[in-house]
Amino acid sequence: MQAPVISRPQEPALFARNPLVERHRVAPGGLTVVELEPGDRLEVIDVEGDQRAELLAFAGNRQALGALGLRPSPGAAFIGHLLHDGSREAAHVTAGLARRGIDCRQLPDAARLWSEATPAGHSRVFHSGENLLVLVAAPGGATPVDSQARASELRLLVRRATARAAFVPPLPAPLGEVLDEFTITPGTARDYQVGAGQYIQVLDVAGRQCSDFVAFDRRGLDSGAQIDLDPTVTRTLNGNAYPGPGLFSRFYDRNLQPMLEVVRDTVGRHDTFALACTARYYEAQGYFGHDNCSDNISRVLARHGVTPRAGWPAINFFFNTAVDAHQQLTVDEPWSRPGDYVLLRAMTDLVCASSSCPDDIDPANGWQPTDIHIRVYCAKERFSLAMATRKAPDAPAQLTRESGFHPGTSALTRQFTEYRGFWTPRQFDGYGTLAEYHGCRERVAVMDLSALRKFEVLAPTPRPCSTTA
Repeated sequence: MQAPVISRPQEPALFARNPLVERHRVAPGGLTVVELEPGDRLEVIDVEGDQRAELLAFAGNRQALGALGLRPSPGAAFIGHLLHDGSREAAHVTAGLARRGIDCRQLPDAARLWSEATPAGHSRVFHSGENLLVLVAAPGGATPVDSQARASELRLLVRRATARAAFVPPLPAPLGEVLDEFTITPGTARDYQVGAGQYIQVLDVAGRQCSDFVAFDRRGLDSGAQIDLDPTVTRTLNGNAYPGPGLFSRFYDRNLQPMLEVVRDTVGRHDTFALACTARYYEAQGYFGHDNCSDNISRVLARHGVTPRAGWPAINFFFNTAVDAHQQLTVDEPWSRPGDYVLLRAMTDLVCASSSCPDDIDPANGWQPTDIHIRVYCAKERFSLAMATRKAPDAPAQLTRESGFHPGTSALTRQFTEYRGFWTPRQFDGYGTLAEYHGCRERVAVMDLSALRKFEVLAPTPRPCSTTA
């Protein structure tokens, strides 16, 4: 008899399952910063092969490549060039390094980890003997359109010597100028106000934690009218016949006016407008008096004159639900990982309430409720639209990108769709599908092919055939 085969599927919410291992992605032509503590192990992997890698390490504000057994490589200056390219991302990283006393104006040469000619999966392992801040880059730049010499990603695996830091993950750096921020502990809710154009970031601190969100028109409350997010209006205006898992691009109130726009989503797995958990749900399971999000939301909104409700229709961030073949709502552990977030832009003045769900009787919060963190950003900030996709359930999330043609196409339309990691125009304003069809037939069509991959299929040169006279 054959021995039973034990299945060990990998799930996206790996944090609580293996707190000693962290996975990070270094984007092609980009860099990633990680912190190491004494005893930690860092593995840098060339996923596709033929990709150079540079590494810088700092102990405090001093260069510390020697702590990893490395030396500077003359001319390895890609990290320095990247941090001075004038981009928003570069300014964000240099500001964070400056807070640690690292002067990015005088960065030393980095260490080259290997040459370009490496096979797929090639890696190097380093062990840290002290507290280090490590920058790993995947150098890349402009390449000819007919060349295959594009940059590819690197992967970082960090195995921690102790789980202490992993169980209390640090908050990610702010995305911009923070006007307000606070942490919501499990089983509580918090009210806050945002102005038109300001951004709300809902952060899952430790991963696998749901957060319910409701919002009211602030001017309506001032005049005694309770105008909140409306699930039926939102679903209808977004063209959905029935409620279902996932976030809408915009959320509307009962007067058909837009209230919120989703700018970024690093998870891609939520439930929209199911009820926030209620006292009735816990009582039906035998848990009388259990904390619940609906009562918590009613409690914090009472000071704004909002009438309490036994169950709040809410945006259920990070809530992993599905509708089965029998139209039954099912629930499983969330896909969100530490630091995952949803970024929203307020389209009018709002009074909001967010919760950290106390549900510990089913998989909704990975069986262990944790914190939710809220940040409010200034309206003058500009964030690119980005939604998360994963190549596999256990793969790190990759945010959609704007191609080099986006400044031109975005001036012609706001109708974009995600395709293979890029935003591509779905249609152009003022024409319609028939006009675009005839335009392609009768005139000239220019298409953005940034999302496509090019392949060269090579084979040995065939030998000439010999014939005998």
